[in-house]
Amino acid sequence: MVYSRFAGMMGMFKNPIFIFASIAFWVNQYLEKSLGIFLPVYHSYGDDLMAMPVVFGICLQLMRCWHPAGGELTFSTKQVMIGLVYFSLVFEVLLPFKSTTYTADPLDVVCYVIGTLVFLKFMNKPAPQSKKSQVL
Repeated sequence: MVYSRFAGMMGMFKNPIFIFASIAFWVNQYLEKSLGIFLPVYHSYGDDLMAMPVVFGICLQLMRCWHPAGGELTFSTKQVMIGLVYFSLVFEVLLPFKSTTYTADPLDVVCYVIGTLVFLKFMNKPAPQSKKSQVL
């Protein structure tokens, strides 16, 4: 039981889209924050495009640890859409209103939508079960 729950959680870490989005995000952060290198289009929209697959992927992994369905757990479209609206409102309305550090950009929301659709289509699937966990 413990092995299958852990294997279900690890499924998202092995997802190529999750891996790509995470690496793309961290490489960009390193380039910008450590080296002062800004790639114009990616600087504006890349992290926003990668955000939802990473955020929803991590949330799904964590939920699989605690939920009885374990690796079989997926999010409903309604749950993901609520997350998308929440993320968009916080980062594109509330934070820009409260702080000059943030800038509202409608194209960021378009990137969040694209990332959300990628998550729903390619990532929001039950974790593949290993041969070892099927025996348990």
